[in-house]
Amino acid sequence: MIIDNCSILSGISLNKLTSDEIGIQGISYYENRLVLRIPYLYINKMMKNFTVTFLVFLGVSYQSFSQNPLVIPSTLNGTNINLTLQNGTHQFLPGAITNTNGANGDILAPTLILNQGDFVNFSVNNQLGDSTTIHWHGLHVAPENDGGPHTAIVPNATWTPSFTILDKAATYWYHPHLHHKTDMQVSKGLAGLIIVKDAEEAALNLPRTYGQDDFPIIIQTKDFDANNQVMHHSNSDDVLMVNATIDPYLDVPSQVVRYRILNGSSQRAFNIGLTANMTFQQIASDGGLLSSPVPLTRLLLAPGERAEILVNFTGMSGQTIYLESFASELPNGIYGATFPGMGAGLTMTGYNPNPLNGTDFNIIKFNVGAQTGSPVTTVPATLATVTPIPEVNSNITRALTFAPVTMGMNQLNGEFLINNLSYNMMFVNYTIPFNNTEIWQLTNNSAISHPFHIHDVQFYILTRNGVAPPLNEQGRKDVVLVKPQETVRFITKFEDFANSSVPYMYHCHLLKHEDGGMMGQFVIGPEIVGLQENDVNNLISIYPNPSNESVTLDFAKATFDIKSVVVRDQYGKEIQSLNVGSIKNHYLAVDVSSYSSGVYYFSISGENTSQIKKFIKL
Repeated sequence: MIIDNCSILSGISLNKLTSDEIGIQGISYYENRLVLRIPYLYINKMMKNFTVTFLVFLGVSYQSFSQNPLVIPSTLNGTNINLTLQNGTHQFLPGAITNTNGANGDILAPTLILNQGDFVNFSVNNQLGDSTTIHWHGLHVAPENDGGPHTAIVPNATWTPSFTILDKAATYWYHPHLHHKTDMQVSKGLAGLIIVKDAEEAALNLPRTYGQDDFPIIIQTKDFDANNQVMHHSNSDDVLMVNATIDPYLDVPSQVVRYRILNGSSQRAFNIGLTANMTFQQIASDGGLLSSPVPLTRLLLAPGERAEILVNFTGMSGQTIYLESFASELPNGIYGATFPGMGAGLTMTGYNPNPLNGTDFNIIKFNVGAQTGSPVTTVPATLATVTPIPEVNSNITRALTFAPVTMGMNQLNGEFLINNLSYNMMFVNYTIPFNNTEIWQLTNNSAISHPFHIHDVQFYILTRNGVAPPLNEQGRKDVVLVKPQETVRFITKFEDFANSSVPYMYHCHLLKHEDGGMMGQFVIGPEIVGLQENDVNNLISIYPNPSNESVTLDFAKATFDIKSVVVRDQYGKEIQSLNVGSIKNHYLAVDVSSYSSGVYYFSISGENTSQIKKFIKL
């Protein structure tokens, strides 16, 4: 009988364990052999170097599940990228094969290698038999090219976005983003990395030979039903894999090695570290290189986040090192900790028992061997110029609050809202003026952490509960984990693209939450549409500006009689016609508390003249 994907605890005889103690989920036959279904790493999650060939359990021979060489996804590069989204199959576990989704293959997708400044034509053909989208997660592209829910690719159709690669060198990724179906299609395997290269990164002495000293590491956990089919919206994700490889190992050279790590899981966070607390260097976050390497022994990665790390294996030939997740160190309130909510009473259906929750486990084994022909053996002291946006440049602060639909001890099994709203494809939550610089303030009033992702832009984290972020979070980001009762502030600029009809998304990157409606959308409107502030002589004053309650128009310097005052939005649409009869001693008070946040214009007319003044509503 085969025990699928299971390490055996040193010193414990399997024949002394009952089926309940080892968590047997099912018994079946496969190729004339008896198979026990046991959750991944259930018996021993911290086993390092232990191999079992045969064991005796109730008089029956058992064969252990062997380790597997890590699959390295193929690559596509150039300025014409063709992708076919297709159904496939994959033998994850003994027994029935698993139905999967992939791009140009049965599962996962090719790694796209793109160059900053190139204009790239994409052809995305959908052969899934179901509608889908492809979102270029982290890339700065126009909304019509972004691949959000509004850009659905129906079956047998081809989507052909084209855009210039504006982004800095970093590791991005692409995946479906169809509303209600993101988790299903990603869980079945449709996801791939994007590597962008630029001149600044190329000037550094870094490992960059894909598959030799520069490796993709896509970490996912999945749940399988009794027929070995992937379950989505499941909290029982007990099967860990890297690049769709269960129980993987990777042969690496004894030199500096670069890992591009993506947390591609639907919900699970990983607290990444190495054997014996070996130090590694983080060199990049979601959107690019950091200013200098940050030495770490732990790196918390939430779903959707990426990080590039360097591990110096120089002089370690013949050794074995594990990349691990130290989940026992996760505070409660993060998916993957002992308790997913802030306390033991906040339960989540299917979350326990799960051997991955709250305990340490191996992610991948590295077998260190000979050096390559041109090894990198040192880590650069400095990396890139990182220039955060000054907080004083912000035009507006937007407050977003996360909360469960239903408060109470069962809240984790329900859906979640942003600003008390669930996603509505027909409702635009924010209209953002082109070129606006904004602070977004995220407050989590729920009992579980939410990784917040915004499309279109990279941002800089300003504070976590009023404190500056750690060094490895001071680079460009597009995902930030917001813990329970935490407030995170970031700053960003909405530049280069404006389209008032196709929205960008913002959402929780726990895919179950995203599909359940924890998402909003915004459009970027022109900074001025048919309107331009023209009061060059400052004949009219507005104060306070910005404001969120009321403002006063001061006409004391005006050289004409006021005939009308009309308030228009940034698109020129009339919002309100003010009563000029209310002007007293050259002053007119205007209540703006009911206006939505954004840019407005006061159009003030007199005999043969019109003055336009810009106003920002907070």
